[in-house]
Amino acid sequence: MGEEAPEFVNREINLEGEDFRTATTVGHKTYLISRSDDESKSTASIRILDKSNKTWTVPTVLGTQPIHFEAHTAILVNENIILVIVSKGAPFVDSIWFLEVNTSFVKQQSKITGTEVVAWSKGVVGKGQKPVVISGPSGVGKGTLIAKLMKDSPSRFGFSVSHTTRAPREKEIDGTHYHFAERSNMEKEISEGKFLEFAHVHGNLYGTSIEAVEAVTDEGKRCILDIDVQGARSVRASSLEALFIFVCPPSFEELEKRLRARGTETEEQIQKRLRNAREELDQSNTPGLFDNFLVNGDLETCYENLKRLVPLDDGGAVSGDSYPTMDSKATPSYTVLSKQDSEILLQPEIREVEKGIANMLALDLSSLSGGAPGHTRGLKIKSVNKD
Repeated sequence: MGEEAPEFVNREINLEGEDFRTATTVGHKTYLISRSDDESKSTASIRILDKSNKTWTVPTVLGTQPIHFEAHTAILVNENIILVIVSKGAPFVDSIWFLEVNTSFVKQQSKITGTEVVAWSKGVVGKGQKPVVISGPSGVGKGTLIAKLMKDSPSRFGFSVSHTTRAPREKEIDGTHYHFAERSNMEKEISEGKFLEFAHVHGNLYGTSIEAVEAVTDEGKRCILDIDVQGARSVRASSLEALFIFVCPPSFEELEKRLRARGTETEEQIQKRLRNAREELDQSNTPGLFDNFLVNGDLETCYENLKRLVPLDDGGAVSGDSYPTMDSKATPSYTVLSKQDSEILLQPEIREVEKGIANMLALDLSSLSGGAPGHTRGLKIKSVNKD
C-alpha cells in the first residue's frame, strides 16, 4: 500500500483574491503554487508562507518555468524538491516538473541574490550521456582535437555554442560560432540562473547557457564544451554531471613556440596568453577539478587517447525506460494519487478514462540526476493496469 496523498494535493486555497491550487509544506515553510494572475501568460506563481513568523514571501524564481501551466497537482519528493504534474493544457512529455526549494543550487543562488530562491527543472525520461568539458591553455590544440571529434562522428557529438555580447566578426554566423546577445538580455538570464558559467573578457560577456547544453543532449548527442579552467570550475560546482578533460602541452616552451608560430599576434598579446596559460596550468592541478589529463605532444596520438575517453561508437542518448506508448503531442491529464518511497502513482482524470486512457502510471524517481538550472533526468515511467 502506498502512502495516502498529502492533503495539499489538489487543495485549493484563496489568498487575497488569488486562487492557489496546491500548498506543500517543507519544514516550517509552505509553498503555494498557482497559475499566474497574468491572464496573458500560462505560467506559475509562487508564494511562500513562513509558519514560524507567519510572513509571506515572493521568491526569486530561477530555471526554465513550466509551459502550458493551467492546472496541476504537487507532492513532496524530499525536503529539497517538490514534484509538480501539469495536468491540463500540456503535452504529456512537458507535464513533469520539479520545483527545487532547498537544493545546493537554490542555496547558492539565495546567497548570491540575498533573497528567497526557488528553481524549476523539467523532468526528462532516461539519461543523456555526460557532457564533456575540454579545457586547456591557448595554443595547446584543444580546438583542433574537438574539430576532429566532430568531423569523425557528427551524429554522436554536438558542440555547445557559447553566448557573447561582442559584435560578430566577419563571416561569423549567429548560432554557429556564437550566440550573439544583447548585454542587457544576457545579464538578465545570468541573474536568472540560466548560465552554467560566464566571464568578462575585454569588456564583453562570454558564457555557456544551460539551454545550449541541454539542447544538444535532448537531440541524443553528447555535448562538447570548450571552456577555460575558470568556466570548468563553475560547471563542476553546478548540477551538471560531466566528464572533465584538460589538454596539456608537452612543455611550456613548446606552447610558447606554437603561439609564436601563428604569426597573428603582437608580442604583448603573446605575453598575455603565456601568463594566462601558466595560471591555467597551475589551476588545472586543483584536486577533483579534472578527471583526465591529455598531453598534446603529437596531435594524432593525443586524438587517439581522447577517443579512448570519449568513444566515437558510444551511442547517443542513454535511454532509460521510455514513456508509455502514446502520441508525444497528446495531452492526457494525470494527477498524483499516492507515493511510496521513490515511486509516485499517477491516475488519469475521469475524462481521460472516457477517451480510453485508462491505465495509471508509475513514476520512478530513484535514479534522478541533474537538476536546476538544467533538466532533471533519469525518470522512469511504466503503465499500471487497473485491477
